[in-house]
Amino acid sequence: MFLHEIGKPKGARKKKRIVGRGQGSGRGKTSGRGENGQKSRSGRAIIHGLEGGQMPLIRRLPKVGFRVRRRTVYQLVKLSMLSKIKEGTLVNPEFLKEKGLIKNSAKRVKILGLGEISKPLTVQVHALSKSAEEKIVKAGGKIEPIKK
Repeated sequence: MFLHEIGKPKGARKKKRIVGRGQGSGRGKTSGRGENGQKSRSGRAIIHGLEGGQMPLIRRLPKVGFRVRRRTVYQLVKLSMLSKIKEGTLVNPEFLKEKGLIKNSAKRVKILGLGEISKPLTVQVHALSKSAEEKIVKAGGKIEPIKK
């Protein structure tokens, strides 16, 4: 058997049904829409949420809470990644971008306390976790937060 000899399986190509073309077509008169009523008519469909004269469910329920428009998204850097950097280095977003630890130096940076650090570093980032802050200070480093 060759590739050009393989035929289509039965039912693979189904003919599209043409509706509303007279009684002889089998789908004449109402074109498969049933009898009279709003759903049988052409044009705008029934709008979701409308319940006739009844008060809609969305308006019957109480309003609760609010949504924050934009949450703060940080680029995360683990403390273990900073352990390979030389002693006394200034760690800021530009330095981290240069080393390939973050993708964009314009976006906010947060250092997480995963891992250990033994060298004193000067850290200039937007945010730090409490454990990262404690470990950097314990190693003799300085923290200078960036205000945005």
